[in-house]
Amino acid sequence: MNLSFDNTKIAFAYKSTKELKMAKFLFSTMRYPLFVPIATRLTPFFLKIKLPINGLVRSTIFKQFVGGETLQETAGVVDNLKEFNVQVILDYGVEGKEGEANFDQATQQFIDVIEYAATQPNIPFISIKVTGLARFKLLETLNEAPRLRSGIHDNEIENAEWERVKDRLYHICDVASQKNIGVLIDAEETWIQDPVDRLVMELMQQFNKTKAVVYNTIQLYRHDRLNFLKISHDIAQQQNFILGMKLVRGAYMEKERARATQKKYIDPIQPNKQSTDKDFNAAVEFCLENINSIATIVATHNEQSNLKAVALMQEKNISINHAHVHFSQLYGMSDNITFNLANAGCSVSKYLPFGPINDVVPYLMRRAQENSSVGEQTGRELGLIKKELQRRKANKEA
Repeated sequence: MNLSFDNTKIAFAYKSTKELKMAKFLFSTMRYPLFVPIATRLTPFFLKIKLPINGLVRSTIFKQFVGGETLQETAGVVDNLKEFNVQVILDYGVEGKEGEANFDQATQQFIDVIEYAATQPNIPFISIKVTGLARFKLLETLNEAPRLRSGIHDNEIENAEWERVKDRLYHICDVASQKNIGVLIDAEETWIQDPVDRLVMELMQQFNKTKAVVYNTIQLYRHDRLNFLKISHDIAQQQNFILGMKLVRGAYMEKERARATQKKYIDPIQPNKQSTDKDFNAAVEFCLENINSIATIVATHNEQSNLKAVALMQEKNISINHAHVHFSQLYGMSDNITFNLANAGCSVSKYLPFGPINDVVPYLMRRAQENSSVGEQTGRELGLIKKELQRRKANKEA
């Protein structure tokens, strides 16, 4: 396959010239060294004290990275992507809320998302953060105390609280299984990840007997995750279920390193980017070598990793749209990868969050930080957008 990620005509066919110019403005602004650090601190504060900046946020960063405030708004984006054979991982992007009522409300929202996804031909997955369904401190407690992790402890209140979390996720996955929708469980910070991993393995054992319904997410910028992938596969083989894995590089590097330094424990992050790339590509290869027993989502903006994954599929005679291989990038980023993969016949999606502006601010701030911290990311996005605008101008296209 002669696959290239430089074809901007394919990459941006779904965007109008006006939308491209707005994206150019946004990514240009993100390149200013002080803009993102200042904006990520002030935006949540301004929204909290109800300064009238909703319109500005909605027309810029929100429109670039989020499908809409409601499912109804998001439907327009879903339909637009469908025209270009791009699928959708739908995410109700609310996180960080506390309280049982909020957790129950989020559970119902996820079920509503599944019900909607089941009516759409191009939404094979939804995404969930366990921190949208469980108290952060509870997960932290479970992560720190092996006695609690085993389920044998004296605090009946916390025990009952954890059982409610498990019930919420079991209910969501049960509905998803019936509706044939995959559930991707997002990765969390290392200090709350262990109970999430254990619960996801339980869910996979229950729901992944004949098809991949539940997927865990592993962050390969952690130096222990390649081994974790192999151990997870061994468990899946022993217990006779299909392992579902979404492979990402990761999203909490600066926070993880700062905490490790502060609390004086071994840094969980890889020593350098090369080590992360090496483990990510090795994880892709391991999953493809076990194609019948592992369902994989290659979720990366790294062009070389995507090209390597496609090359490995061809080398191993794996169909380009095999049911156990799916590619994905975030909505608003790396359109050159997504749309060129789709044009080549690969199964590929955009990760598409939706929700009220105030509720998705944490997600938006991470996107801004990601684009500024990955040195070449914003520059690459901007260069491709400028190239396409120049192409359209030369060809007098709207």
